[in-house]
Amino acid sequence: MQRVIVLLLAALDAAIAAAIGLAAVLAPFTLLWVLSFGVDADWGALWPVSGTLWQFGHGVPLQVVLPDAVLSGLAIPKEAATFALSVPPLAILLFTVIFAARSGRRAAIAGAWLSGVLSGAVVFALISAVVGLTAHSSVLRAPQWAAILLPAAAYLAGLLIGAVRYAWAEGDEGLVDRVHDIVDGWGDWSPVPAETLRGAAAAVVALTGAAALGVAAMTLLRGGEVIALFEAARVDVLGATMLTLAHLVYLPTLLVWSASWLAGPGFALGTGTAVSPAGTSVGVVPGIPVLGLVPANSSMWMLVAVLLPIACGALAGWIVRSRLVWERVGTGIWPRTAIAVGIAAVSAGVVALAAVLASGSIGPGRLSEVGPAVGPFALAIGIEVLIGAGILLLTPRHRDELAEERTDRWREQMGGDVSDLTAPVD
Repeated sequence: MQRVIVLLLAALDAAIAAAIGLAAVLAPFTLLWVLSFGVDADWGALWPVSGTLWQFGHGVPLQVVLPDAVLSGLAIPKEAATFALSVPPLAILLFTVIFAARSGRRAAIAGAWLSGVLSGAVVFALISAVVGLTAHSSVLRAPQWAAILLPAAAYLAGLLIGAVRYAWAEGDEGLVDRVHDIVDGWGDWSPVPAETLRGAAAAVVALTGAAALGVAAMTLLRGGEVIALFEAARVDVLGATMLTLAHLVYLPTLLVWSASWLAGPGFALGTGTAVSPAGTSVGVVPGIPVLGLVPANSSMWMLVAVLLPIACGALAGWIVRSRLVWERVGTGIWPRTAIAVGIAAVSAGVVALAAVLASGSIGPGRLSEVGPAVGPFALAIGIEVLIGAGILLLTPRHRDELAEERTDRWREQMGGDVSDLTAPVD
């Protein structure tokens, strides 16, 4: 495919990704505006709020400044008029990254991934800059640099993930192939980088699935609490619909909290609070319906939950080990040790980034500290994944595995010296 066409298609992908994300925020607010204020409402405030919330969905921290009319109407003390809001709905960010990864992969398939990445990143950055320069709200205020850079950085990261992953697997006749050739010359160490990333991806995906099962289980066990909080909010059908949509876009954030709970450190719901398998101490919880899923109490028996992250590491180790056996590479103990440590380190880095995005402030006072603690969460995942991956990668190979390897060697040799088949295998 011609390079110009790749550039244009990547630019179109970036424009579509930004448009869909903005429309997903703007559409429900438009409906709310019409049903609440009528067609004669002040439409000038709709775009600034929607654009700022789109930025917020990409991790941009906000400062909320409540006007005096709201303070007096809701009897809110003046010291709570200004507070930070820094726990974003990660569904918007995930959509941008996934859409960008698909665009980067298409550019790599077309044979011009670098051009496609640059084109898509530039167009999305320009759109992000336009939104950042035009969406100014007096109630929701975002740092200008973050409003422009963070959405663009998320899209660029997705582009690189999709493009480089495909180019590494299939080749690009360029930079990635040259790096691939260098790594191939490492001998028994050559599979370490690729298998480390593959194992870490498997561990993170498995951990996400385990966290989703945890949220589903709490929904079954404590769904009544959520319904009671919906009823206590005294909202109409429109308000309940908006609350439900807000819960859905915050679902990935809740999965990060759930994963931190499974890992052991848990998360906070305010300054001086803790929700973990070892114990729950939260005091007064805000009346947000989804927080009804938080367990009212804990038991030491719940610490068995830490076996799930270990199992995720074991699954990653099994996937990598099966591939190493199939390709008959990385047979030495030290390359496998490096892979196990790499899987744990990369997994810890991913959850650390997720914890940074899923923690912060959701209100004034004690609500300025919610979500998982980055350091303990990443350390716990790193240790637990290392245990699971190490067990599968470093244990001696089973005789069936050795027999399968000898069978493959026999099929290759086909009539060679039979004594070679009985030679010991490391």
